[in-house]
Amino acid sequence: MILIDGMPVSSIPADDRSFQYGDGCFSTILTIDGQMQYWHYHQQRMEDCLDRLQIPYPDWDEVAQWISQIVVMAPKGGIKIHISRGSGGRGYTPNAKRSPRVTVQSFDYPKHYDVFTSSGVQLGVCQQRLGHNPLLAGHKHNNRLEQVLLKAEAETSGYADAVALDLHDQVIETTMANLFWFRDNRLYTPDLTLAGVAGVMRRVVLDIMTQQGVTVHVSHFSLDDLLGADEIFITNSILGIAPVVQIQSTCFVLGERVRDLQKRVNLC
Repeated sequence: MILIDGMPVSSIPADDRSFQYGDGCFSTILTIDGQMQYWHYHQQRMEDCLDRLQIPYPDWDEVAQWISQIVVMAPKGGIKIHISRGSGGRGYTPNAKRSPRVTVQSFDYPKHYDVFTSSGVQLGVCQQRLGHNPLLAGHKHNNRLEQVLLKAEAETSGYADAVALDLHDQVIETTMANLFWFRDNRLYTPDLTLAGVAGVMRRVVLDIMTQQGVTVHVSHFSLDDLLGADEIFITNSILGIAPVVQIQSTCFVLGERVRDLQKRVNLC
């Protein structure tokens, strides 16, 4: 079921600025027994992107009410919130008085994610590179063409997901998730100030590490840095935390530190 501004519809106006220009943001949220997980973090992340795009916030209480009408009452499910600047005329110029348009929809939990979290995931390495865009890096805006191209490359190569590098051959993320790895009892994750998406589950992991007094090294890393890891895992809001057991021909252990993090996040 899909609601646009609270009304059940099956289409969106052709002059919507997200359709025309990708002008807006979105977030996908895990639900457990009909309850949204980390809703406050998702709201904050969408507000950060809306601030960057200079789009007014929707009424979040109203959005939550709409979600309650369509949420999947199952052990696990998903909600997608899509916000656009709304309808507009021809041209790039935004209209500050325009009200945002909010689309909410529910979807079933991807069953293969359970396999990823329990048995691990194998990754390829994309040959195509992510560009640098400091204006929008980190934000989950509605233009995701780079991810579309890289995801197609990964699947054509026989992988469900793959590591994405930037123009300087630095590790950024995968086509659908953020990357972390342990090496010598230290935790590492790529810097996302020039490219990539700062996911909600990434923030959850960073918060857990901070609470434990663990320093996470956020910087620029090469593929060799990643391949030299002891344990690797990927994160996104629907998947949670999944260990990486192989990147191309390099294998990794499914270790205790990743399992411990999975228990702390407690989405399994």
